[in-house]
This record gives sequence, structure tokens and C-alpha cells, in this order.
Amino acid sequence: MKIKGVTVNNSKKMFEVKTSSKSYLFPYAKLEYKPSSKNKIIEVFVDKEFGREAFTYVLESGQEGTVHIDHVLEYNDDPTYLRDLLLYKLTLEAQSRVKKSSLSRREIIRRLGTSAAQFYRLLDQTNYRKSIDQMLSLLYVLDCEFDLIVKDRVATVA
Repeated sequence: MKIKGVTVNNSKKMFEVKTSSKSYLFPYAKLEYKPSSKNKIIEVFVDKEFGREAFTYVLESGQEGTVHIDHVLEYNDDPTYLRDLLLYKLTLEAQSRVKKSSLSRREIIRRLGTSAAQFYRLLDQTNYRKSIDQMLSLLYVLDCEFDLIVKDRVATVA
């Protein structure tokens, strides 16, 4: 996800990060180098060196920090980001299980009832157009059991 713009909001002590679809807030408290009344933010910009997927801020002291869009999305509990993170973890698990499996790839493909191309797309951790259903089917073919556990979130202290 690309960042379109970022602004400083000193009254809220937050950055406002604009993307093509939505705006997100990100608090100063989560920064590596925190601004203060004696060390204010003098510059903030979308960082082109990160492919517009991060922003960089500069403090009066010369300290510089960079925040990636993933941190902003995680802080804001963006559902799309959380889905993609789950999909990524399932894909890594599937890759590991395929390597360890005694089943041939051809047999896994046959049991899935899919094409070889689709199978390799399922194993591609950069592909987020696949569904969680497809990943669970693959893991089932690889003799995995899974349970969905829903728990209360642990509150984090800023």
C-alpha cells in the first residue's frame, strides 16, 4: 500500500497518514525517536526510497526516524492488513509442510483438484489474491489439523 501524504498534528500528538483508500492516525508515542516541546518535528515526508510505503520524520536534534505503512496498519487494526498477515503465516506453514510431506507435489495437486499453476500460486507468499479457504484446503491435504481460537486481546501500554 502506497502512502499519498503525511501531515503532523501536534495538538493530537499524531501523524495523519493518507493512502488512496483511507486516512490513518499514528501516535508519536509509537515512534523510535519521540518529539517533545524541546525537540520538535521539523520535517516529515513520504519516503521515496521505501517506494512510498513509509514516511520519514526529522527532529530539531537531527534525529531521524522512519515508519513503514505496515506499522501504521497494524496499529490501526486494519482488517485487510490483518487478513494478509494471517494469509502470509498460513502460506509459510504450507511451504514448510510441503517440503516435509511424503506426498509428491503431483499427488498434492491431484488431491486439491487444482492445476499446478494454482498450486504454485498458493505457495507464493507474495500472492494475496488467494483465499484463506484455499490455504486451509492445502493444509488439510498435507494432513494438518487446525482449530480456530478466539481470545481477548492483550492491551498494550504505550
